[in-house]
Amino acid sequence: METAESAMPGAIISGTLSPPALGVWQHRHVLDIDDFRKEEIELVFEIADAMAEVLTREVKQVPTLRGKTIVTMFYEASTRTRASFELAAKSLSAGTVSLDAARSSVSKGESLVDNLRTIQALGADVIIMRHPQSGAPYLATQYLDTAIINAGDGWHAHPSQALLDLYTIRRHLGDISKLRIAVIGDIMHSRVARSNIWGMSTMGATVVLCGPPTLIPRGLGEFIEHCQLSRVVVEPKLESALEGADVVMLLRLQLERQQSGLLPSIREYIQRYQLTGRRLSLAKPYALVMHPGPVNEGIEVSPEIAHGAHSVIEEQVSNGVAIRMALLYLVAGGKSR
Repeated sequence: METAESAMPGAIISGTLSPPALGVWQHRHVLDIDDFRKEEIELVFEIADAMAEVLTREVKQVPTLRGKTIVTMFYEASTRTRASFELAAKSLSAGTVSLDAARSSVSKGESLVDNLRTIQALGADVIIMRHPQSGAPYLATQYLDTAIINAGDGWHAHPSQALLDLYTIRRHLGDISKLRIAVIGDIMHSRVARSNIWGMSTMGATVVLCGPPTLIPRGLGEFIEHCQLSRVVVEPKLESALEGADVVMLLRLQLERQQSGLLPSIREYIQRYQLTGRRLSLAKPYALVMHPGPVNEGIEVSPEIAHGAHSVIEEQVSNGVAIRMALLYLVAGGKSR
């Protein structure tokens, strides 16, 4: 008998989801994963598995979204995320339009909403949006009928990055609920950390947050308690955070943090928080080393660890295409609404 899972590759080609999957997916937009249920995350993974198989073929393309138009609108510079979404759209045979916000009418004084309404009027089925202001994609959904995928908004959220991180972990270690994941670095300014906290918690992992006290958000403990994130803890000492970890996720340290007085010096950060071979030995022998990129080698992580056997940093980039194909399929192809 054909199951929903076994029918998935055929469903991708036809652009439809089986009835069980239709009942799982409940989202018109992808703004963050704080409102995703475990079943929805698992559905994204199942579809990403099928998409990953497509990407191994000689012709890395299926006709699933033929006739759809996907627009990337980035108000911040991006290489990995933008290229990943565009490759994902093209692999699904969608028409793609890449707009440079710096040269758009916004630079001439047009409002964000009016700019996006123009894109919608031109026939966009999905707008993939990155913006330096937290909440900008949420504002867009109040005025547009077009589906919005948040590709990063300020310090707030980066849902597709969190999903590809979780997907990478699952492919290597299986059941995420049994894992201890250490997230190290600039927690305060990281949209990746915020989305991962929600995703990892939803999947049942224990999440240990560690970084300089000045880069840990004030009131984080109260927030964790208020949201009943009982498996999320803050550990100020790096060695304690790393002990027994199955996954070590490093966050990019931006140099302006020192200039703004949040760090005494980059040298001190390296001495206290850089992931070295000696420190990694405190984690599980098979521990994965992850980083959302771009990596500051020699600051967050030593070069030998960044390129060593534990690192899955390049695999994260590769998995990003399959995950973003899955999201585009669910938002633009799966008839869930």
